[in-house]
Amino acid sequence: MAERTPLYSEHVALGGVMVDFAGYELPVRYPQGIIAEHNAVRGAAGLFDVSHMGEFTLTGKDALKALNYVLTNDFTVMDAGRVRYSLMCYPGGGVVDDVLVYKKGNEDFLIVVNAANKDKDFEWMSANLDDFEAELKDVSREIAQLALQGPRAEEILSSLTNEEEIPRKYYSFRENVDVGGVKALVSRTGYTGEDGFELYCAPVDAVMLYRRLLEAGAPFGMMPAGLGARDTLRTEAGMPLYGHELRAEYPASEAGLDFAVKYTKEDFIGKSALLSRPPQYVRIGAKVLDRGIVRENTPIFTSSGEEAGIATSGTMAPTLGYAVAMLRVRAEYADAELFAEVRGRRLRLGRTQIPFYKSETYKR
Repeated sequence: MAERTPLYSEHVALGGVMVDFAGYELPVRYPQGIIAEHNAVRGAAGLFDVSHMGEFTLTGKDALKALNYVLTNDFTVMDAGRVRYSLMCYPGGGVVDDVLVYKKGNEDFLIVVNAANKDKDFEWMSANLDDFEAELKDVSREIAQLALQGPRAEEILSSLTNEEEIPRKYYSFRENVDVGGVKALVSRTGYTGEDGFELYCAPVDAVMLYRRLLEAGAPFGMMPAGLGARDTLRTEAGMPLYGHELRAEYPASEAGLDFAVKYTKEDFIGKSALLSRPPQYVRIGAKVLDRGIVRENTPIFTSSGEEAGIATSGTMAPTLGYAVAMLRVRAEYADAELFAEVRGRRLRLGRTQIPFYKSETYKR
């Protein structure tokens, strides 16, 4: 049986259509529909329940050394109060997961992982910490998480807290912020391609925080938003999703995330394998030029009929008005004329940049 977040009853009361996602019952959409929720985030704001995400703490004398070994990014030069994105690899270079690391201090880090990978991630990290004086704890059940996203997110948050407590820089955070009477860790992060915040609080306070945010956001046009809009938003923003763009069998060097893989540091799990094998595939963006939508696992071909790869994510992009897809194609075909085979038809694809959409207010 699927688990429920502390906000399950709130979603049901709001008419959320509940589905099983990563072992949790979560709303895929509300009565207003996915496109309305998507547009609300792009034009005003949306509020997501992401309490299904996993959270670990890593503390101790060797916490920093342990992070640098287990994860691909470099955390050596990182101020307290900042957040950093990273991949976590197997020895062969495939991806265990992608994570966010919050630095509270040199010996105190919070690591946010994907819900579906939580148990696997904890086991993998624990198994690779034997040589370090550091303690890893799974604190997922002690934390609820909300995502307030959109160009008016800061105005909404300002109505509930002291403006001086709002993190100003993208990928920064503040702890013990009073938001509408609830103490929360507030980070300027998100998964939509818009400016916004993620708020972490005690599960017992989640309903109050959710209601306060919905009430404060209503005059601005904010809507509750579900998994459907979350996926169309992250796809427009070209953000990878584990199980799609990132997998155990896909080397990290083929994900187009080189900013998060630091080969210059002394060592990390998977480094030697990644350096020994040039990328065979690349991640590219495509606009669908013919009528149709290219979904994940759709085969991709060249004009001469050679199989070039697959689509890893695809959707009709509400903001853009046309269908887009992220492709994993063989490196030698990256600049070739490509087609997607959808129900026996070959749809023309036009190479385009990732992200497909860039917000004017997004502080990437």
